[in-house]
Amino acid sequence: MAKTEPDEFAPVLPGPAPSDYERYLRTDELLALQKGPDEWAHRDELLFQTVHQSSELWLKHAWVEAEEATRLVEARDLGAANRLLRRSTACLKYVEGFLEHLELMSPWEYQEVRRVLGHGSGFDSPGFREIRRVSLPLYSAFDDVRKERGLSLLDVYVRGREHEELYQLAELLTEWDERVGLWRYRHFKVVARIIGEDVVGTQGTPVELLAGLIKNKMFPELWRVRTELTELAKKSD
Repeated sequence: MAKTEPDEFAPVLPGPAPSDYERYLRTDELLALQKGPDEWAHRDELLFQTVHQSSELWLKHAWVEAEEATRLVEARDLGAANRLLRRSTACLKYVEGFLEHLELMSPWEYQEVRRVLGHGSGFDSPGFREIRRVSLPLYSAFDDVRKERGLSLLDVYVRGREHEELYQLAELLTEWDERVGLWRYRHFKVVARIIGEDVVGTQGTPVELLAGLIKNKMFPELWRVRTELTELAKKSD
């Protein structure tokens, strides 16, 4: 009887799944995290859970990279920090984009989904909590480098060519803040489009409160400096 040749592409990673792809990504567990058809209050629960679970994964990637970028800034490796922050801001862009899918739900049919959310609210997002947590140390690390070089924030922009990496860091922090703001805005618009602006959310929070949060900035100094640059330019005319 002929010997069977071993499959050179057979899985080598531990686990019961039939391929290393599935074993490494733990797809059995990942794809079991959503409710099945026999559990749905409405079939749009799959859409709702997919959007929010995907968002939490990308938010995790964003804050982990931002936290490491902070460490790199503290070590004065601005180039490496900037590379990671570009990845972080891209993550926030993806999360904002996912919200478009929620607008594909019927506002009336969403009411069936809403009944099974309990007191679940976007305010309880672990990813967003972490985004807020890592943002202040990130800006503080940037600010320390700026002060160490004897520069005002205005100098960072006016003399940007002399301090290119620091200037790029300032712009990436602005991008980070802007992306968070855009995400908040899109979230408010999605909620308003689906359940209305004049109602109370699942945690008893008025939807109009979300509109007020849009104005919040994590790094207001980086936005004020734009006005200062404009005023400086006027003086030089």
